[in-house]
Amino acid sequence: MGKLRVLIVDDSKISRMMIAENLKDTDFEVCGMAADAVEAMRLYTELRPDLVTMDMNLPDANGLECSKRILTADAKAKILMISAMKDLKLIAQGKAVGIRSFLQKPVSKSDLVDTLHLICETAVSKEAAFREFYAKPFGRALQQGLVGLLGMEGEAAIELYESRSLDVSGAAVIIGITGYTTGRAILYVDEPVIKLFAMHMLGRATVEELDEAEAVDAVEEAANILAGRAVSKINNVLEGKELRLTPPGTIHGAQVHIVSPRMTTFCISVRLPIGMVRMNVGFAEGA
Repeated sequence: MGKLRVLIVDDSKISRMMIAENLKDTDFEVCGMAADAVEAMRLYTELRPDLVTMDMNLPDANGLECSKRILTADAKAKILMISAMKDLKLIAQGKAVGIRSFLQKPVSKSDLVDTLHLICETAVSKEAAFREFYAKPFGRALQQGLVGLLGMEGEAAIELYESRSLDVSGAAVIIGITGYTTGRAILYVDEPVIKLFAMHMLGRATVEELDEAEAVDAVEEAANILAGRAVSKINNVLEGKELRLTPPGTIHGAQVHIVSPRMTTFCISVRLPIGMVRMNVGFAEGA
């Protein structure tokens, strides 16, 4: 699949330049830029881009009206509003028009690219769809969430996981995913990492200040938080999916063997100074 073509609509030349810069060296390419609603409609008709980024304030019509005109001409148009404003009323009005998602300026490259991938549900393979629409948000949530919980940074690596089972020596937290897409997420850490993980999460000075049960409980709570962040991100972008999480269940032992139903599954790994943290996420239907 080639690069996805993006039309940028914004009355600010600087904003257009910033969005275009964020799309360099990604799966997206800028096919056109418009500074007002009339130009946006003309370029959309001529170029038929895969996606549109839309500002709220345009000199001849607001972003809602411009989006409505585009969607009247093409009901399948995929529009992302990027505006200085992002309140509940604006979001409700935008969704009523048919805008897919909303970001607030200034937007980071990662948020922009992730959101464009999520709203661009193109005809791709099931594996590619699950990777873009579900696994990547989980990877981003794991990476960013660990910074917040532990104060540690690490790059998230996502790989297809083809085995029907998972063997863990340590703690594994299993959380079910329900809704339009069903599946499960398993956060797991090796035995030597459990207390180090909990020590940093709870702000303790040494691992000796923690008992084993407390450390495992901390990993369980972290898993619940991290999975919640990922599902919230997906729900905010993919309208109608309404994903929900089941209460977490934790297994702790030297030889934990977890068998999974047939799903498209990915292993997300983040290497931290204290060791490796992994999340195994699998999805069944509804990409």
